[in-house]
Amino acid sequence: MSEEQFAVGDKVSAIYRTGKYIGEITEERPNAYLVRVLACAKHPMQGDLHNPKQVDVALFHQRRALAFREQMNVPKNMVRAYTSEIPDYKESLQQSVDSMKQKLSETQDEWNQRSLQHIEELEKDYFK
Repeated sequence: MSEEQFAVGDKVSAIYRTGKYIGEITEERPNAYLVRVLACAKHPMQGDLHNPKQVDVALFHQRRALAFREQMNVPKNMVRAYTSEIPDYKESLQQSVDSMKQKLSETQDEWNQRSLQHIEELEKDYFK
């Protein structure tokens, strides 16, 4: 699979850690693009990235979504063209939080319950 080539100002979707964002390229680097976040397409998973879906870890991380206009350094192979209208950041964040809460509520296991607790705490902070 070949990498698409982008230029500064192009609108893209990008996967960063376990979240997915919509944004614009602000700089090209040798192996990555610097992308400014304009919307959240998928909220990051909670917990330890190195031990996904495990609760018996040293630290079960609470993972925030990147903020509006925050920049992320994304490997070029994790960036795709985005051609639709870019949604409002707050609305996109609310939708991604709601989607994650729905998914976590479908199965009653310890990881889902702990993740749901973290998401609900984040939601209170996001939408004060």
